[in-house]
Amino acid sequence: MILVDGSAGEGGGQVLRTALTLATLTGTAVRVEEIRAGRSQPGLRPQHLAAVQAAASICDARVLGADLDSRTVTFIPGGAARPGTYVFDVAEIAGRGSAGAVGLVLQTVLLPLAFADGPSDLILRGGTHVSWAPSVDYLQEVYLPTVAKMGLRATVELVRWGFYPVGGGEVRVQVEGGAGSLRPLHLTERGPLQRAWGHGVACSLPAHIAQRMANRARNLLETAGVKAHVEARRVQGAGPGAAVFLFAAYEQAVAGFCAYGRKGLASEHVAAAACDELLAHHRCGAPVDPHLADQLVLPMVLAAGVSRVATSSITGHLLTNLALVQSFLPARVLVEGEKGEPGAMSVTGIVHD
Repeated sequence: MILVDGSAGEGGGQVLRTALTLATLTGTAVRVEEIRAGRSQPGLRPQHLAAVQAAASICDARVLGADLDSRTVTFIPGGAARPGTYVFDVAEIAGRGSAGAVGLVLQTVLLPLAFADGPSDLILRGGTHVSWAPSVDYLQEVYLPTVAKMGLRATVELVRWGFYPVGGGEVRVQVEGGAGSLRPLHLTERGPLQRAWGHGVACSLPAHIAQRMANRARNLLETAGVKAHVEARRVQGAGPGAAVFLFAAYEQAVAGFCAYGRKGLASEHVAAAACDELLAHHRCGAPVDPHLADQLVLPMVLAAGVSRVATSSITGHLLTNLALVQSFLPARVLVEGEKGEPGAMSVTGIVHD
């Protein structure tokens, strides 16, 4: 059994999710202690509990400590991940309403199901667009197209929007399965900008909010020399929400950025926050945005050969993920650059068996 300190490094829920994914992939039992110890509400929150139960479902794992607020979880896989049809509802698992991020639950089970010996269909319910988690838009436009280059095939369809704090969203996911070993990824140059686009979204709110966010984002980017097609979208969901989602497609890579509204925050400020992130990345010249870099660690580790990517910022998430995978797998990792600065990582992966 591998013992993992859940407070190490970045110390958030990512440590737990990465440990669950690797345990499922390798068939190795893991015990994660001090889960989210430094957070204001330590232990398992609804989305983390949903990730534990989702991982257990696909590999018939025996689990100890799978309760809300639990700070220690023991996870013992019962076999390889099984393809099939699964439904994971964060609110139902929590026993109450929850906007827990379905993107983070998907992160936990996607790779094991991609290596399973058949296709899988998933329905995930909860928060589809929440802070500190990959949105459905990001998965569709950035993450999945990137890992498709490595041989991982999956699609995500948004059925119903779900913003914090109400949630109530739903996505459908199809995972092709049978991935075998993944191809190494090389993203060190991005090439010229081909297009920039995005949308300002107002969910169950007046249409003028979406329009103001879209107009502001479009104007800010154009002033900075980036012509972008930014649309206003008014949608319906279980609860209100507002956000700006922006994407930049270069010759070799796609980057994504977002900012969420909250009560008392002007729509124009939401748009400006998303634009600031996109422009900082654009001026850096690196191909991979900071969010994508840490999400690529596990696919790179499972690729047969050396992968190398350059990113506009080395984050604590990235460094935490790299340290954790080396406790499970004999992967060689090299990081160039300092935390918070542009840099690159090279990963010599393994052939998944």
